[in-house]
Amino acid sequence: MRQLTKSRAAGLTIGGLSQHTGCNIETIRFYEREGLIPAPPRTEGGHRVYDREHLRRVNFIRRSRNLGFTLDEVRALLRLADGRHTCAEVQAVTLEHLDAVRRKIADLQRLERTLSETANRCVGGDVPSCPILDSLFSSGAEPLPE
Repeated sequence: MRQLTKSRAAGLTIGGLSQHTGCNIETIRFYEREGLIPAPPRTEGGHRVYDREHLRRVNFIRRSRNLGFTLDEVRALLRLADGRHTCAEVQAVTLEHLDAVRRKIADLQRLERTLSETANRCVGGDVPSCPILDSLFSSGAEPLPE
């Protein structure tokens, strides 16, 4: 991302905004359609003209998404940033997200244990039966009577 000069801040093209934020052009358009960034003014030729506030907002969204916030969580954070807010309100959204991240980590750790145990039951080689495939075909429920 290049440093933005004052003279260039007054009117960035979508390509310029993309370059300065590291955000894909289609993603910027998506954020605009979703109302996460305001629609920029357009030139007589219909080209979008972004300003410093658009740049700040796209950076905010990109950084929030990099931290795993969902679009709805980003919306909530932007509403708080746009209006009167308390740090406690922002913290509540963040702590809710942190709880979700911790649940995902616990789920991934269970998944890792299961995959590791399953893989360790397999000896490899040229044997016709495979405990990994047997495990995947197994529903975990009682087998049906034959």
